[in-house]
Amino acid sequence: MNEVAAALGEGAQEAAIFGRVSAAMTELVGQDDWLPPEFEKPHPEFYQQYLLHRDSQDRFSVVSFVWGPVQKFPIHDHNVWGVIGMLRGSEYAQSYRCAEDGMRPEGLVERLLPGHVEKVSPTIGDIHQVSNAYDDRVSISIHVHGTDIGKRKRHAFDPATGVTKDFVSGYANAPHEAT
Repeated sequence: MNEVAAALGEGAQEAAIFGRVSAAMTELVGQDDWLPPEFEKPHPEFYQQYLLHRDSQDRFSVVSFVWGPVQKFPIHDHNVWGVIGMLRGSEYAQSYRCAEDGMRPEGLVERLLPGHVEKVSPTIGDIHQVSNAYDDRVSISIHVHGTDIGKRKRHAFDPATGVTKDFVSGYANAPHEAT
């Protein structure tokens, strides 16, 4: 958290923020012995997002993203920079772009394995669909976003039409409200 706060405190541009936060994330997800059990509990039907840290000025948040077996999230955006580190298990991530006739996959499906670090933002690509790669176990990733992501209004995209639906993800362990 100190690395993120330091990068933001210096007024760094996105590329510099990505550099510092990605380096800190690589170190963080390089060990799988630090996440308390209350932040790794799956739900039988839906992914769980647990708030680990919220910056007092809402400049960033750190969350654990817990996937039960075969769970996936619709095509969505973030509208802010983010760094994702795979802690345990594995996730599939497919980037998308908006087209006149709906959402179109962009690039290949990526498989994130423990230790893998990925970046998203409106400037480098922010629309994707993510799912647990396993049908028999939990997967957990750690996310740092450039806002309190649990109260950020975002969009889910209909794959066939590209029509958006607003949503606020919230947290499994903390109250939230949209901004």
